[in-house]
Amino acid sequence: MPGAKTSMAGATGGLTSNPVLPDYWIERPSVRARRATESAVDSFLELLDASNGGRLVDVDAFLRKTPRVVRWQFLSSLADRRRIAFHGTGDPCIERFEPREPVDFAPFGQQRAVFATSDPIWAMFYAIVDRRRHRLTLNNGCLLLEDTGDAYYYFSVSRRALPQRPWRTGYLYLLPADSFVEQPGRVYAGSQARVPQLASPIPVTPFARLRVAPRSFPFLEQIRGHDDERLADYARAVMAAAPWPDYVAPGQSAV
Repeated sequence: MPGAKTSMAGATGGLTSNPVLPDYWIERPSVRARRATESAVDSFLELLDASNGGRLVDVDAFLRKTPRVVRWQFLSSLADRRRIAFHGTGDPCIERFEPREPVDFAPFGQQRAVFATSDPIWAMFYAIVDRRRHRLTLNNGCLLLEDTGDAYYYFSVSRRALPQRPWRTGYLYLLPADSFVEQPGRVYAGSQARVPQLASPIPVTPFARLRVAPRSFPFLEQIRGHDDERLADYARAVMAAAPWPDYVAPGQSAV
């Protein structure tokens, strides 16, 4: 996903089956879908197959029929069942995604492409952060450990904007993954890992859309703050699996 992300290149070392990640990485809770969630995923996949890409499927209308289903769990279970590219945004009217080159610290992001992710929770972050009404930058990442399949995230917005709770109701688009390639994997904190970022060099038409309220994002209260002037410091820290850089008050210098 576009934004100030970091690549895991250079974060190497001996492989271990028990990596110790810095404390800013948040582990995704186990996705043990309840019967209602699995049933909803079954029905939704049938709906997608029946529509055959002919119209944009309204996921909200579908989920209103299953009020007991938690949205992030539904999306995670769906992603486990079918290869889908997810893209979060505040725009409810996108008919086709066009390639563009974002500002990104990660080498994989330095290309002209349509960017998305195979992890819906990561995409939800982009849906619920309001970059139109608030002047802020994003710093975030997602990591999947190959040996365990566990997912980890970190989410950060500009420190000065965080007290304003710069959230919005946004939209999660579901895109066909056929034309996307995934960012290459790396060794991170001693474990083989991959970043589930996807890039398509050609335009992509979404097949479904979901309205996402901030309360649906499972890590809303764990979004941290960063100093805009030190984005490169945070990038180096994450790439090296080092601690989150300390806050530096105005007028002071970083150590």
